[in-house]
Amino acid sequence: MRAAVLGSPVAHSLSPVLHTAAYAALGLDDWHYELHECDEAGLAGFVAGLDGEWAGLSLTMPLKRVALEVAAEVSPLASATGAANTLVLREGRRFADNTDVAGLVAALRGAGVGEVGPARRAVVLGAGGTAQASLAALRELGVPEVDVLVRSLERTGELRAAAERIGVSPTVSATLADPALTSAAITGADVVISTLPAGAADNLAGAGAGTVLLDVVYAPWPTVFAATAAAAGAHVVSGLEMLLHQAVAQVELMTGHPGPVDQMRAALDAAVAVRT
Repeated sequence: MRAAVLGSPVAHSLSPVLHTAAYAALGLDDWHYELHECDEAGLAGFVAGLDGEWAGLSLTMPLKRVALEVAAEVSPLASATGAANTLVLREGRRFADNTDVAGLVAALRGAGVGEVGPARRAVVLGAGGTAQASLAALRELGVPEVDVLVRSLERTGELRAAAERIGVSPTVSATLADPALTSAAITGADVVISTLPAGAADNLAGAGAGTVLLDVVYAPWPTVFAATAAAAGAHVVSGLEMLLHQAVAQVELMTGHPGPVDQMRAALDAAVAVRT
């Protein structure tokens, strides 16, 4: 059986490391995981060309929204968030799902969110598919107040629609273009999730003691944003934690076997050590 991660750019992806380690631990010797560069315009054609050997696809930026268009079935969670990072192809299916939410929840819970006292306010940076998944994760964690900071309100239509489907009412503000206003909004937040691309949050601050900050960017790590927050006393969570747990859920969807967390984590740690 075959599976792969698709995106653009995708060369940096550590998904092959995680899935290959899972196959080895599960004894799936005839399973192979690949990496393919693919943009939004190319996804439908790529999927149409796959044969019965393919079990599934992991989808990263910018494919998480267009993935819904090539699927025959869509999970309630992917439908609500308006984004899918997984396409299951086994037994003739084209089933889209979203394991980013599970990855975010596990990573934040590991940092104590929802476990050690209630988190009252969260700040999400960005308005893309991962930001939409963040709204669902924060809802699951019981965070009642969410501020979403973006560069332009004109590009938040899909985010607002997702929020309505998820059943949350975030405050959306166009403050990202102003580092001072963004840093002020971050100050005092219990949780901060940055879904911004590499480098986009480098000039931001505000996260300190009492804040759990998750930066989905993991290469290079730590990001400037994460390092600044850690120096100020924040509990910083690497995007690698989200990556690990969303991949664990993907493995189960594609293979039918629970993802072997310990073996996948060990392989991820080893790969990161080589790169740094």
